[in-house]
Amino acid sequence: MKSSESHKNISTNTSSTCLVIGGRGFIGLHLIDALLQQDYHVRCFDRPHAVPLENKLRNNPNFEMFEGDFTNEKDIVDAFKGCDFCFHLVSTTLPQSSNADPVYDVESNVVATIKLFNHAVRTGLKKIIFPSSGGTVYGVPLNIPIHEDHPTNPLCSYGISKLTIEKYLELYRHLHGLEYSVLRISNPYGERQRVHSSQGVIAVFLGKILRGEVVEIWGDGSVTRDYIYIADVIEAMLATLAYSGDQRIFNIGSGQGHSLNEILDTIETVTGSPVHRRYLPGRPFDVPSNVLDIERARQYLDWSPGMSFEEGLSRFVKWLQQQPDDQ
Repeated sequence: MKSSESHKNISTNTSSTCLVIGGRGFIGLHLIDALLQQDYHVRCFDRPHAVPLENKLRNNPNFEMFEGDFTNEKDIVDAFKGCDFCFHLVSTTLPQSSNADPVYDVESNVVATIKLFNHAVRTGLKKIIFPSSGGTVYGVPLNIPIHEDHPTNPLCSYGISKLTIEKYLELYRHLHGLEYSVLRISNPYGERQRVHSSQGVIAVFLGKILRGEVVEIWGDGSVTRDYIYIADVIEAMLATLAYSGDQRIFNIGSGQGHSLNEILDTIETVTGSPVHRRYLPGRPFDVPSNVLDIERARQYLDWSPGMSFEEGLSRFVKWLQQQPDDQ
């Protein structure tokens, strides 16, 4: 259903129209800003009453807002009309919660996404860009860094669903000519990420530290992940719009690993505040280490991360310190 916030009259220059499904989320808001800056028409689809729109979006003639339920096929039909590209950012589950109800995970993510692909085919969409999960689709790595050709053995339903959607994208390309790019993103962080969420360890840690709370760590703090600043993620997503080669799956990360203990040590340095830590038993779905090999993206997308971990963390801290306490 179309929201009352929608702009009926979109400017009529020759630039392409991009549909961003889940555009009010952390990644989506950054992506929409970047697309508008590059003179794309942007159509955002998201749930009603999600993050309020900023005035700069409401007043931008190249922006449209569609509201509805991603799992309701009728709600999403109109959003596809006239679009050239689609960024599919929606996920109804998280890695740590998906195993509790795999049926819901599959029905609300895989089945709903296949219906989305059907609409893409019917409307002649040029390409779908799908952010997958570089942190979960590979499972326990056989070697570090992890290349795109590494075996995929996810330990959570979330990762299985992401991988399944990747497979259906290839099926729809084979059957219907629907082009796509898959970005297996590591762990993005940065401005606009919610500190009260249950996803995004850096944001959660920073929120607790700035509030003077104890930081709880699953395991001994040695779990290592690849963290990438949000602006670098967006640059990679934009690069896929122009890419038309044969490679379709790309790891997007920093190519470097940081343990939970290292993150907290860096936060102490950046903030100048001590971190009070409490160590808890480890979780079965947390693989010991996950660092991505990003050479394919460097070679074919002409992309590489430009932000160091320390500088990205400093920018995030500075932004958080300027926000209301209930951010």
